[in-house]
Amino acid sequence: MKQIYVLFFLSLFFGCKTETKTTNMQKKIVIAHRGASGYLPEHTMEAKAMAYAMNPDYIEQDLVLSKDNVPVVIHDIYLDDVTDVAEKFPERKREDERFYVIDFTFDELQQLSVTERFNPKTGVQVYPNRFPKGKGNFKLHSLQSEIELIQGLNTSTGKNIGIYPEIKNPEFHHQNGKDIAKITLNILSEYGYITRKDKCMFQCFDAKELERVRTELQSELFLVQLIEFPEETKQLKHFAAYADGLGPWYKQILDKKEGTQWKFTTLVEEAHKLELQVHPYTFRADQLDEFTSFEEMMEVLLFEANVDGGFTDFPDKMITFLAR
Repeated sequence: MKQIYVLFFLSLFFGCKTETKTTNMQKKIVIAHRGASGYLPEHTMEAKAMAYAMNPDYIEQDLVLSKDNVPVVIHDIYLDDVTDVAEKFPERKREDERFYVIDFTFDELQQLSVTERFNPKTGVQVYPNRFPKGKGNFKLHSLQSEIELIQGLNTSTGKNIGIYPEIKNPEFHHQNGKDIAKITLNILSEYGYITRKDKCMFQCFDAKELERVRTELQSELFLVQLIEFPEETKQLKHFAAYADGLGPWYKQILDKKEGTQWKFTTLVEEAHKLELQVHPYTFRADQLDEFTSFEEMMEVLLFEANVDGGFTDFPDKMITFLAR
């Protein structure tokens, strides 16, 4: 059934999308955030196949280790907001009532069904107009499986779509005796992702760990320092000593709106002076907040604020905007 889903979405989008990129597309990179997560449950192989057919520049992989050290493509260290783990393994929750990826072997994780993100306390779907919760037959998968899908499609289509892995909560992994950075880098190397030229951008929120990736683990990949707190915007010079890019929350770029014009913080300008690319997160057509349309969000952030690209749940919409 999974192969049928993948083939269906590939045929659907190959038939209606062009591979030609405009000059704007070359300047602003499109990163499929958790795949085509605006349309299918995040980080499923189906969401990645659909995203690939939309022709982004990169597809993102969030990574958490299983009990037997398999890098699983999932956004959080928890399972209970995107799977049916509470139904299938009710006795495996910890004292905090959460179910952790790291407590399950990869074979056990394969028994779970993946669904659209929901609040585990209420059962309510986070984005109500996305793929219906509890429908379909979606499964968790490994980093290796996703790389093989993307590289296989690169071979069969002649494209060169990249990967954008993020190691999640490395400190938590260290506390549990696991080195997620080292394990992930070894796998990336096995698949040919070694240097900045290899179409792989490696990201992490933990600055100490990302610096370790560059220094102690001596990675030559394109490294992106993710940030979310105001005080981190004052550490750009330090980040530039080991990273190649910066991944801020897009609201950290916005200052205020005066009339119809947006004013911006100095974050993008300062990052560019330090030769850091800026890839903010997350552009969502169904969560516009300050903006009246997705097109306005794109215009303001990509061109007025002059970021270098960004993460989006709707890669087709971002690509369509850039192709105008």
